[in-house]
Amino acid sequence: MIVKAQQGVNDVRKIMFTGGGSAGHVTVNLALIPRFLEEGWTALYIGSEAGIERQLIEPLEQVKYYGIATGKLRRYLDWQNVKDPFKVIKGAFQAYRIIKKEKPDVLFSKGGFVSVPVVLGARLNRVPVLIHESDLTPGLANRIAIPLATGVCTTFPETEQHLPSGKARYVGAVIREQLKQGDAARGRRFCGFTSAKPVLLIMGGSLGARKINQTVREALGALSEQYQIVHLCGKGQVDPSLESTRYKQYEYINEELPDVLAMADVVISRAGSNSIFEFLYMRKPMLLIPLTKEQSRGDQLLNAESFRKAGYCEVLHEERMTADTLVSEVGRLHANKDSYISLMRQEERKDTLSILFEMIKKEAKLQQ
Repeated sequence: MIVKAQQGVNDVRKIMFTGGGSAGHVTVNLALIPRFLEEGWTALYIGSEAGIERQLIEPLEQVKYYGIATGKLRRYLDWQNVKDPFKVIKGAFQAYRIIKKEKPDVLFSKGGFVSVPVVLGARLNRVPVLIHESDLTPGLANRIAIPLATGVCTTFPETEQHLPSGKARYVGAVIREQLKQGDAARGRRFCGFTSAKPVLLIMGGSLGARKINQTVREALGALSEQYQIVHLCGKGQVDPSLESTRYKQYEYINEELPDVLAMADVVISRAGSNSIFEFLYMRKPMLLIPLTKEQSRGDQLLNAESFRKAGYCEVLHEERMTADTLVSEVGRLHANKDSYISLMRQEERKDTLSILFEMIKKEAKLQQ
């Protein structure tokens, strides 16, 4: 009986997740974790010591979180570039020791700079690695990690041309299950809105978007005449003096987001892949304001253009964004919202979460 009990302990499968720096590098992991827990897997997470991923993962009591040292990977000159490689090296040693101790069956990486030392630590421990790439082209962290991975799961089919031969595995967009449970009436009650006026949802990403916030507030008079506005501003960017019955501000919404999204008629957003595919699934017409090339590597510009060509959104480049152009573009979007929704209904919906779930399990089994 002792031997049998010991075998039972050894039969418990372990999955380790990594990814962070922004909510977009955590949301897919958050969608997958419950699936593995339901099947009896042990779920572990390696992230940064103080990043947003820690805030999102630590409340999950069944997931053990490990924080490691991280250094941001920059494409521009900065004195931190001298220090940060040493942080990455330290993080790789920390990740190596954690993975050696925990012995996971597979590592699933969502990307972000914290993932690089974790993927390296997994490779040194001969743990199979699957990477998820949300954007049309791989980010810098994933480009570094891809040679160490057994496969790369992609959201856009076009991403395959940017990957080494044989590594791409097109799965489509992962939609969080809780978003499908949103209720518009609950959303209106949460914000104190009525059903008399349309709702404009503004999202600048988990870290906020100062330029969008500033322009929205400059245009607030005109916008609030036409819409009830819920504005997700980012940490420390709420302006209490502007609060009104038609303008509600929040740093970040978690549990209530499905309801808030369900009540929205149109959305203003950056063009991060996870968010825009969720808007597409929920059939929310979008005005996308992608990060500029000066602010990023240009991935959001490609994401936005892909959606514009498909007829799912309008694009307002930040360089030409003013209070007047913002009001004008939102008005045009809302006036034509039915045509955007019609095109969105033609997009094939598939259960990407289940596809990805089975793919990860298969990868773990292959490496036994």
